[in-house]
Amino acid sequence: MAKKGSPDDANPGGERSAAPFVPQTKSIRTLTVAAHECRGCDLYKTATQVVFGAGPGKARVVFVGEQPGDQEDRQGAPFVGPAGAMLDKALEDAGIPRDDVYVTNAVKHFKWEPRGKRRIHKKPRASEVKACRPWLEAELRAVKPEIVVCLGATAAQSMLGAQFKLMQNRGKLVVSPLAEHVVATIHPSAVLRAPDSEGRRQAYESLVADLRVVAKALKR
Repeated sequence: MAKKGSPDDANPGGERSAAPFVPQTKSIRTLTVAAHECRGCDLYKTATQVVFGAGPGKARVVFVGEQPGDQEDRQGAPFVGPAGAMLDKALEDAGIPRDDVYVTNAVKHFKWEPRGKRRIHKKPRASEVKACRPWLEAELRAVKPEIVVCLGATAAQSMLGAQFKLMQNRGKLVVSPLAEHVVATIHPSAVLRAPDSEGRRQAYESLVADLRVVAKALKR
């Protein structure tokens, strides 16, 4: 018989889940420690370490990205790489204090594929996002934010359903049981991936415009 918290326990009927590893607590510190033992999917096998959320325990806003990147995986903290720097700049321009937000990801381990000596981001499967969702739900129960901001399609569909169309609904306040409001926008990495300076400018301005919707809602 498998022990609670074992990979077998996380795989009832062949469906993986982090649920057996998530403690019943509203302490972010306790959740963070427990996440290092998670074997709810196989991504832990190739990641350097788990990358849990970070920020004030009672933040009014929680930002949810897709997954950690290369720098986040190495440092063990979310949004510390180039996309994180872009997010910091966008928050400042939108009027949202960076120290007032909690940042996390839908998936807590870096999924990658080798390209020469580099580790290149690989999009997580829907099953991996679903397996990791108990951690995200636990974070939201602990922080109890007024607004959740989904950064990118993977995070938005994780929170709002697979049929959610990011580009059609970005920047809109959506009612959700997860928080008073949920807002979806592009991931800051999308700005970095734009093909030229004009594309980056337009993507950045649209990101800031969406975040100003959040800033306005927080002032109500």
